[in-house]
Amino acid sequence: MRVLITGFEPFGGDAENASREAVLRLASEGVDDVELVAGILPVAFATAPPALRALVAQHAPDAVLAVGEAGGRVTVTPERHGRNRMDARIPDERGDRPRDEPVDDGPALRPATLDVDALVAAIRSARVPAEASEDAGGFVCNRIAVEVAGLGVPAAFVHVPAVRSAGVAGVGGETDARGGRATRLTIDDLAVALAACVRSAVAQVGAGH
Repeated sequence: MRVLITGFEPFGGDAENASREAVLRLASEGVDDVELVAGILPVAFATAPPALRALVAQHAPDAVLAVGEAGGRVTVTPERHGRNRMDARIPDERGDRPRDEPVDDGPALRPATLDVDALVAAIRSARVPAEASEDAGGFVCNRIAVEVAGLGVPAAFVHVPAVRSAGVAGVGGETDARGGRATRLTIDDLAVALAACVRSAVAQVGAGH
């Protein structure tokens, strides 16, 4: 079974992005009996969605997991849905900064097409703290959460804490930074969590989710 998993490029002057580092770590380690395809998306409203769609068209995955970082979160948080709203507190990497604009004229909420509770349970079973999230924010991560809901294959968006291999994240305002909260999770922990998500996605697809 083939699973596409994507992260985001570093952004805002940071040398790393936790989503990219965790996705690449997982891709290098692999998941038994799963063909993993890794992709890295730009942090841009205009170009991230078509980049994701191009990866899906190229690889025809059986499931998709899109991953982004959230600066204020201390656990791994699969998103129940994306919101039909773009509200950027800072410009993206192209300088775009939509404020309180809809993505399109469709429904307000776009539910994940994988079972988010099953993803959370799988992450916890791998001994990594996790909880479902009801709010993917208003930046590019949320825009991709909306996109994955309409891909036509089982898919979900997963936020991970803004972990760095050294030091702390220099960005965070656009990804929920709240009161200087910190996490004890490492990039290795995030890769373990994502591997659990991949296994859950495969199980769900195999069960005809």
